Amino acid sequence: MLDIKLIREKPDFVRQRLATRGAGDEARIDELLKLDGQRRKILAEVEALKSQRNRVSKEIGALMGQKKTSEAEGKKAETRELGDRIAALDQEATEVEAARSALMLQLPNLPHESVPAGKSAEDNPVVRVHGEKATFAFKPKSHIEICESLKLVDFARGAKLSGSGFILYTNWGARLERALIQFLLDLHVSEHSYTEVSPPFMVGPQCLEGVGQFPKFRDQYYGAAEGDDREKLGKLYLIPTAETPVANIHREEILAEKQLPVRYCAYTPCFRGEAGAAGVGTRGMIRVHQFDKVELIKIVKPEHGYDELEEMVASAEKVLQLLGLHYRVLLLCTGDMGFASAKTYDLEVWAPGQGSYLEVSSCSNCEDFQARRMNLRFKTESGENKFPYILNGSGTALARLFVALVETHQQADGSVAIPKPLQPYLKTDRIAA
Repeated sequence: MLDIKLIREKPDFVRQRLATRGAGDEARIDELLKLDGQRRKILAEVEALKSQRNRVSKEIGALMGQKKTSEAEGKKAETRELGDRIAALDQEATEVEAARSALMLQLPNLPHESVPAGKSAEDNPVVRVHGEKATFAFKPKSHIEICESLKLVDFARGAKLSGSGFILYTNWGARLERALIQFLLDLHVSEHSYTEVSPPFMVGPQCLEGVGQFPKFRDQYYGAAEGDDREKLGKLYLIPTAETPVANIHREEILAEKQLPVRYCAYTPCFRGEAGAAGVGTRGMIRVHQFDKVELIKIVKPEHGYDELEEMVASAEKVLQLLGLHYRVLLLCTGDMGFASAKTYDLEVWAPGQGSYLEVSSCSNCEDFQARRMNLRFKTESGENKFPYILNGSGTALARLFVALVETHQQADGSVAIPKPLQPYLKTDRIAA
């Protein structure tokens, strides 16, 4: 969440940065400041009343020592009245604090000053382009045609099992998916200095709140229940991304400064019930409810946050370069950024059969926004507790990487050539019928 001190001290600055997102959140700052002012006023009154009660309590002791019983009893009645007033104010403070916290949780992060202003994806500038679009001496097929002819994916049976938006990989398709996951993990662990973790695939709502996915996007994710016990529904959720559990690994902890930077990578399936995935039909892999991803997470000192972001983007780019894929890097504008992000780069890979770019990685610096929500801090050498910056990035996501790979490396005879870095995993240089 945002820093309440920053909002108090620079409300106009906060309003201006929120306004660049175009969602109208800047209008909530007045309400937030009003609630914050009420809370602080109540707390100050409570402290004054407690001080008064303590003084009266001492007076009671003195009066009792002087055998002035009737006066002491009067003072006791006064302390009871003060106690009742303090209890009422404590309850009021709790209610105001809850309202303030709920509002704070709904405010998105402030875009970094280097983020370009814009309203939608059409306003995202292209930072750089790698390679050239693949050319063919034949009409390139879509991944659907390739997957069906080579029996890589059984779209119809995947839909039969789970409905639209779910994939059943088969034979070489399943092996290619597994090879890609292993390749990504090995690359980031061996060459990019990440520590591999394997987190739970279900988490409590506090983890979704910690990374900023709750409460705003609560309707997009899958809640889990034990059997038919609906009372337990909402205690656990299937993860929408490995960011959710991995970024929360150190929630409510105070790390030593020497522990930073922390760099984790993790493979998980991802589950999303978002509106855009509904009704995608029984075929295709572009928008699905379940997909695989290797996620990158960094927890770093604030002064290193943006250098670490550039390194994270470079690590994701390395994947696409090694696989011989044409791609471009976009810097997301203020109106297209994620809720928790201060700055985000998207990597879009070219899919010849689609004739379009597909997003396969999104790398973001969330600054201290998520750390505040999960109360994650680090202790400096001078003994000060500070919030670290948390970064996340796809390194990368499938199934779109799968789509781009088979469409880019398709051959005239209907086979798919396997890039050299993947050949040791698949033990072949080509997938053919």
